[in-house]
Amino acid sequence: MPARMHDDELVIEPRTVRALLRDQAPELADLPVRPLPSTGSTNALFRLGDDLVVRLPRQPGGSGAIRKEARWGRWLGERLPVAVPDVVLLGEPGHGYPERWTLTRWCPGETPATPDRRPDLADDLAAVVTAMRGVEVPAEALADPALRSYRAEPLGHIADAIRRAIEDCRALSGLELDLDAAAALWEDAVRLPQRTGGPCWVHGDLLAENLLVDGDGLAAVLDLGGLCVGDPAVDLVVCWEVLDGTDRARFRAAVDVGDATWGRGRAWALAIALMTFPYYWHTMPQRCASRLVMARAVLDSAAGRNPAASGEPGSLR
Repeated sequence: MPARMHDDELVIEPRTVRALLRDQAPELADLPVRPLPSTGSTNALFRLGDDLVVRLPRQPGGSGAIRKEARWGRWLGERLPVAVPDVVLLGEPGHGYPERWTLTRWCPGETPATPDRRPDLADDLAAVVTAMRGVEVPAEALADPALRSYRAEPLGHIADAIRRAIEDCRALSGLELDLDAAAALWEDAVRLPQRTGGPCWVHGDLLAENLLVDGDGLAAVLDLGGLCVGDPAVDLVVCWEVLDGTDRARFRAAVDVGDATWGRGRAWALAIALMTFPYYWHTMPQRCASRLVMARAVLDSAAGRNPAASGEPGSLR
């Protein structure tokens, strides 16, 4: 059974997956079912045969994100320059499992390193972010409450939560991060100008664990469960986790954003890291290690350390 990460974690075992398949996709029920060695905090993942993946929410209430991905994933994926999970079945609760779940096609590739120095990765990531920003948001999406998220709202909406996270981080043994510098950067960030303009699509969780790379660049973007509409600055966070300073500068030139948007994206990278450490310090050490890379890159670039390869404009240092 996948590792327990939440107090309200649902029990999800291969036999549960098998029982759900026998009821709802009997033609697939005899294929091998095996937990994936690398799995997320939101969904438990099981490989089904060679070509499919079963994704089941780990916590009560997870059906909303599953339904959203099934509703909007393929529509948006057709408008992006990279593969996204293709949902082939939206499953129903059953056999004691209370949430909806999905069956998606397997996407080949590997999780990028942090940082990852593939030659085309910065350009590929910039193409995804730019494409997301350029896809028109239809009226149906604007009216869909599932497409609202704190990660597409102004930084001020989570200001107090991040201040509490910083204090929680101070109690973590072994966290080697300048939390005083993090607090100062955060207070500067919440005073940045807010975004103006029309609504934009936002992935909301564009981080290394939701990317697949293959060869020189990006092969797929995974997990559209955090998809939302609002300020796309949060989708810039990926550049502080998976790109070094030189490639970060290349990424910024390609996405073509101003200082305030860049600053909000950088603040989101720090905020996501700070929220991760207290909650997953003991249960997801690899995630925390990647977020530590991201947080340190944010603080180094903001402080102007190694400015020739920081990816930062002078006005933000």
